[in-house]
Order: sequence, then C-alpha cells, then structure tokens
Amino acid sequence: MTGATTMNTVNTVLGPVSADDLGIVAVHEALLSVLPGAQYAFDITIDRAEIFEILSAKLVDFRDRGGKTIVDVTGMFGGRDLPLLEALSRSTGVHIVASTGLGPEKMLGGYFLTPQTNPPTPWPAEKFADLFAREVTDGMVVPRVERRATAGIVATAAAREGMTATEESLFQGAARAAATTGAPVTICFGADAVADLDVLLKESLPADRVVVGGLDRRDAVAAGAPAVVAARGAFVGIDHIGVDDDEHLTDTERAALVAELVKAGHVDRILLSSNAIGVAKGLPERDLPFSYILTDFVGLLTAAGVTEDDVRHILIDNPRDLLTVRR
Repeated sequence: MTGATTMNTVNTVLGPVSADDLGIVAVHEALLSVLPGAQYAFDITIDRAEIFEILSAKLVDFRDRGGKTIVDVTGMFGGRDLPLLEALSRSTGVHIVASTGLGPEKMLGGYFLTPQTNPPTPWPAEKFADLFAREVTDGMVVPRVERRATAGIVATAAAREGMTATEESLFQGAARAAATTGAPVTICFGADAVADLDVLLKESLPADRVVVGGLDRRDAVAAGAPAVVAARGAFVGIDHIGVDDDEHLTDTERAALVAELVKAGHVDRILLSSNAIGVAKGLPERDLPFSYILTDFVGLLTAAGVTEDDVRHILIDNPRDLLTVRR
C-alpha cells in the first residue's frame, strides 16, 4: 500500500474527529461543574433532564453565533458526565472535548494521598501519570461502570497561594501523561505562572503542548508573565473574558494585552476563553454565554488593532494546533 496518510485528529466525546473540522473553539469552559460531594447535599438538586435543556440552549446559541467546538475542563471528578456530554454533542452538532486531570489539592479526597506514611504523602507523579494517560488512551472512566471516549486534554490546577507538594506531583504526572499520549495539558497556575510552567517543562514536555491559563490575572500581567510564557513557546490562556472582578483585567484591558502580544510576534501563542460555567452545583455561578467572545470581545479586539486574520488565527488555528493529538 502506497500513498497512505495519517489524518490529524482530536479526541472528542463522540470519538476522534479531523482537527480541521474544529472551527472556532472555546478552549477553557465548564459545561456541568459540580463541587465534589455536592450531589449528596440536601439542598442541591441535580435534574439531568433540566441540565440537558439548559446546556443544549447554550450550545445552540454558541453554534448559531459561529462556534463549533467547546473544551470542557472539569476533569475527572468536577462534574464530568460523559453520557450527558455525548447526548449534547449529538443533539447540537457542537464538538465537545472532555478532559482528564485533577486539582487543586483542596479538591482532592484522601484517596490521592498515601496513608501509610505519617503525615500522609502525595501520590507519586507516576501514579497520576498512569491515571491520566489511561483516560487518554483507553477511555474516560464512568466511576464503577465503564470507560467511554478518550480524553482530549489533561487539566490540572495549583492553589492560588502557591503550589503544594501534592500539586507538584499532579503537574509532573500531567506532563508525563501528555508526553506519553500526545495530548496537551492546560494548567491553572498558583502564585507564579512561570515557575509552574517550569514544573511541566522539566518533564521534557514540549512547551507548545502546554496552556498556562489565568494569564489575564492582574498579578500575572504585572509580573510580565504573558510575554514570558509566550516566549518560552507555551500557550497564553486569556481565559476569564467577560469576568468582571478586582482580580482580573477588564475586557478592554484584555483586548489591549492581546494586541500587545500580537504586536510582539506571539499571535501563534494566544488562546481565548471565558471560564464560563453552563450549570454550577455547589459552586458560584459564572453564567456567561459560551458565545460571549464572539458577540462582545471580538469587537474590542478589532478596536484595539487586532486584524480579522489574527482573530481567526487565535480562535481557529491555535486551538486546532493545541488539541491535535501528536502520535
């Protein structure tokens, strides 16, 4: 057999799809986000039919505004409901890329510590690596039931106050899983974005397989982290677009930051998202439309001097390159 080619693919909840079919991608969102254990609270109701209707309407709006793919970063135990995501993708036509991964430490149970030591110590990085890698290669786990479609990205996070020993092990494991499987990694950094990125890069993971999220935080911008992360070759996650609080830039300031990065030659390293939560249970609401970037933020980008070609590159080409599985 001659002339055979290997198609570049992305793992979605309905199976691998061509990377060229992703279209516009929202790269860091949450469809159903559940605080672990909230489903057992007396005052919280999880009606899956109602949740489906809410999320379906939001995904249809995203699709009708021009979006085609959404990345759900809830990870293993943050509300990821694979049958629900599959049904949503089938009914709306929106590709959904689900994630494996855990973190930060405060969201983990004691299972992920080694109780035979006093005090308990974290799982070694290799155990996290195996856990995450199997979800990329063998399928994501529906607890105590089965494995389903393969994860498209590894997601992890550090504590806002700074990375703990457990989180360092998590980051190392995430990097090793990504290097083994060809999937990318997205991180929410703790106190120091560049130092947290270095934890992954020390595992010999190529920088262009990493997204450092939260780089529209004021402390990160003040430290110059977006430009440093881009110069290292990792992706800069401007991913709280539409969030209006004291901790983050305003949308006008975010647009200026994107324009500055583009002018510095980093258009290939920028990713945009809102960290929107479609349905939250036991967590604060972050009820932004998944289409917010398309309806509101793109206009701010063009007003800041970012060209339409660069906007399309950021919304289409960069996520495609990130999410393509590298075998």
